[in-house]
Amino acid sequence: MLKIGDFSRLSRVSIRMLRYYDETGLLKPDKVDEFTGYRYYSEEQLLVMGKINALKDMGFASNAIAEILKSSNPKEIEQIFQIQKAQLLEGEDIIHHRIQSLDTALERLRKDGIMKYNCIIKQMPERYVASVRRIIPKYEEEGMLWHILFSETVNAGMVPCGPAMAKLHDKEFKEGDVDVEVQIEVKGRYENTENVIFFTEPEMTVASITFKGSYSQFSDVYASLAAWVLENGYEFTGPMINVYHVAPNVTQNPDELVTEVCCPVHQI
Repeated sequence: MLKIGDFSRLSRVSIRMLRYYDETGLLKPDKVDEFTGYRYYSEEQLLVMGKINALKDMGFASNAIAEILKSSNPKEIEQIFQIQKAQLLEGEDIIHHRIQSLDTALERLRKDGIMKYNCIIKQMPERYVASVRRIIPKYEEEGMLWHILFSETVNAGMVPCGPAMAKLHDKEFKEGDVDVEVQIEVKGRYENTENVIFFTEPEMTVASITFKGSYSQFSDVYASLAAWVLENGYEFTGPMINVYHVAPNVTQNPDELVTEVCCPVHQI
């Protein structure tokens, strides 16, 4: 049997944490002296402690570690590991996005302040488009709509003739269950599929800002667009539209992306 101090040294876990594991039931001493209250651990528990340390390094919380240690089903453990891996990858994407945002902010600081965006009023011409509109979990998952659009028209001989664009139909920003439509201008005439609708978008007057670089600029661009519209006697009359002139399917370098943000307006 090992005293708690020796077990701490050999397992490389502090006595404070060992007491916490005891209290939570994750790893209880093999024996507690009823007179002195001293805790004793078996040599075999060093192997268990090794598993706990490894699972902690993988990012598992104490309750999840307890479930894994109780399980004797390899398939069940594999499923838990796959879920944890997916969550870590999602977290990695979030961190990558934050780093990109920081890089963009640093670049602006080096250019002496906030980047200015030029807003113009222009006519968006009448267009015959292929469109998919759905409620999706969040704006960043717009790609699922493009997958539907192109997978359902792959055998239709559809000929795109304009940039891809997305309409944000919600009248307010939402953190989930967002109403998004993707569309692309096409030549010819085609039959609707299960989810893809073909129709003619009418000509519209829009306020427009085109910018180059990362999508982390969207908030600043929207703010600049709103300020210009209000200052120049216009008001919004329709959903915000993002036009992807150079999209991620063309380049993996966010600095090379070219996006146009526009919104239907009329003069007050």
